[in-house]
Formats: sequence, structure tokens, C-alpha cells
Amino acid sequence: MRLRVVEAGDRTAPAVVLAHGFPELAYSWRHQIPVLAEAGYHVLAPDQRGYGGSSRPEAIDAYDIHALTGDLVGLLDDIGAERAVWIGHDWGAAVVWNAPLLHPDRVAAVAALSVPALPRPRVAPTRAWRKAFGKNFFYILYFQEPGVADAELDADPARTMRRMLGGLRASGDHAAALRMVAPGPDGFIDRLPEPERLPDWLSQEELDHYIAEFSRTGFTGGLNWYRNFDRNWETTAELDGVKIAVPSLFVAGTADPVLGFTRADRAAEVISGAYRQAMIDGAGHWLQQERPNEVNAILLEFLNGLELR
Repeated sequence: MRLRVVEAGDRTAPAVVLAHGFPELAYSWRHQIPVLAEAGYHVLAPDQRGYGGSSRPEAIDAYDIHALTGDLVGLLDDIGAERAVWIGHDWGAAVVWNAPLLHPDRVAAVAALSVPALPRPRVAPTRAWRKAFGKNFFYILYFQEPGVADAELDADPARTMRRMLGGLRASGDHAAALRMVAPGPDGFIDRLPEPERLPDWLSQEELDHYIAEFSRTGFTGGLNWYRNFDRNWETTAELDGVKIAVPSLFVAGTADPVLGFTRADRAAEVISGAYRQAMIDGAGHWLQQERPNEVNAILLEFLNGLELR
């Protein structure tokens, strides 16, 4: 694996790894990287496996949780760091929640944005979702069939990124929520509204950066992460009941639609170490880009309270 990494800060300082989500890049941490480095941390933000300037293996099972966490352990090996604080957003949150379970000696603490820590499901995830959603549409199930969502998202990367970043509606929008689950042949991007204008936190230049990268790489790499939900469940049976012992933080926006189908109140079932939760009122899914000052303040408070040196 070759990872393109944005690096900042003193190499002798405590390491902080930033793991982005779908469909994003290391660029999604552009507001955090300089702030954390200035505060005295050695920051590493990779384009993760399948994204941007990093390797994009063809095999679907090359994107399981063992590979995704292993890539970040490899980053620590590369810089000679024993441990790091792992911070992730969206799918990156799933990676960092799994890191202290799979690589306990390499994780000093965990902070996750948008996706909370969840206990291991009793059955394979796709089986549970099929039972829960029935004939209704659910985007993760739509993503399962290789080539289908890929074709929709790849057809017009500008439309995909514009609707993902600018049209993903906040929770509480009842009409949008109904459209996202309604039965029918429409794909995922088809169901997202076309934004009248870009949100205040996203400039055209910033959007163009995402468009250029995904026009070059396509979206298959990121979609393959979703195609490993069941594999991840099958290959981590030994982690059932194991808890996260390191200090942990969960940060989310109260208007994040992800919280509509994931529960943020089950942390005690998963975490035995010190735990804090911070909710940012009115914030949506793209949290660290939408509310960078608030996110930075929360992260710095968490980091500065750790015994890392």
C-alpha cells in the first residue's frame, strides 16, 4: 500500500492520525491540520485506501477493517511512533473505534465524529438492515452490489459531490427523510436534492477539489468499504464483549442524519475507559468542515487532557 499523507507539526511531538470518511479525502481535515500542529501535535492525515492519491486495490476484500486499521498502524511504523491518538469522521470513525480493539498497543486515545461506538450486532449487518428496511430503500444496502452505485456516482462526479456535500439534508427534514427510504428504482444521488446554492462552509474552489479527485479516481474504492460490513462482522467474532479501554470522545451535530439510524446512547456497552460526548447544536454531517472552530476547540480540550508526553 502507498498512502498519500498530509503531514504537519514537529515529528518528535505526540502523533495524531486523522481518518476521513465517505466520500472524502485528507483535504476534509484542512481546518484541523494546521491548528493541531500549531498546538504541539504531529499530525498525519492520509487519503485512505481507495481514495485520492493512495492505492486503490481491485479486490473488495482488500477493504476490510483489518486492512483499514492496518494502514494507519503502518503510518505509525513509518514515523517510528509507538502510539497515536486516532481521530475519525464517518467511516473513519468506524476505523478508529475498531483500532483499540484490533491494535490496543498502538492507540493512546480515540475521538470519533458523526458515527458513535456501537456494540457488535447479533447477526450480520446486511441481514439486520434487510429485516429493518424491508422493501424500503437503504443506501448501505444499495451500495452492496458491485457496479451499481459505482455507475451512478461515477456518471457525474460534480453532481455527486455537489449533492452529497450541499444537498444532504439535516435530520428533522421529514420530506427528505421519506424520499431517502421510499421504495423505487431511484439511486442514492437521485434521491438527494439539488442544492440551490452551496452551504456557507463550502466554497466553489473547495468543492472543485473534491470533484477533480473523484473524477480521476471514481468512487469504487470508497464503496468497497461498505461491501465489507458482513466480512468485518464475520472476521471479528473474538471481539464480542471486548471493550475500548482508552480515553474516548464522541462528537456529533444534532442535525446529523446519521443519528437517525444509529444510537449514540450505547457507549457504556462498548467503552470501559474515560468517555465524553459533545453535541454541536444545529450542526450536520460534515462536522469538521461545517463547524471547524467548535470541533477544533473540542478536540484540543480532549487532546490537552491526555497524558501523551
